[in-house]
Amino acid sequence: ALPILTMEQRRGTCRAGSLPTGDQDPVLELGQVLSSKFHFVDLAGSERIVKTGNTGERLKESIQINSGLLALGNVISALGDPKRKSSHIPYRDSKITRILKDSLGGNAKTAMIACISPSSSDFDATLNTLHYASRS
Repeated sequence: ALPILTMEQRRGTCRAGSLPTGDQDPVLELGQVLSSKFHFVDLAGSERIVKTGNTGERLKESIQINSGLLALGNVISALGDPKRKSSHIPYRDSKITRILKDSLGGNAKTAMIACISPSSSDFDATLNTLHYASRS
């Protein structure tokens, strides 16, 4: 599941005689509506098949996670490359990029929070995570 929070802010003035009653919205004259959408996505992390030892359904899930992360990285790279501004952006390569399309391109502001580990045993995963996050 992908939690989405949508907010709207209405700016304007009420028409004379149309003040809101109870839970009614006022009628706006020359009003503006400012819409915001927040997608909260846990990218789950790159799944190293050899390290996790997953088999069966878990293996298929790991492969899908890796494919989605690769596609998201490709979209982020394409959007950040000034040479590709007018070329094709591969949003259709995965479900996650299709869902996040309106949050990645256009006038959207996107933030990525990377969770890393100080443990030396997780050095490779931490380095990969930081490289991935720096692409965005």
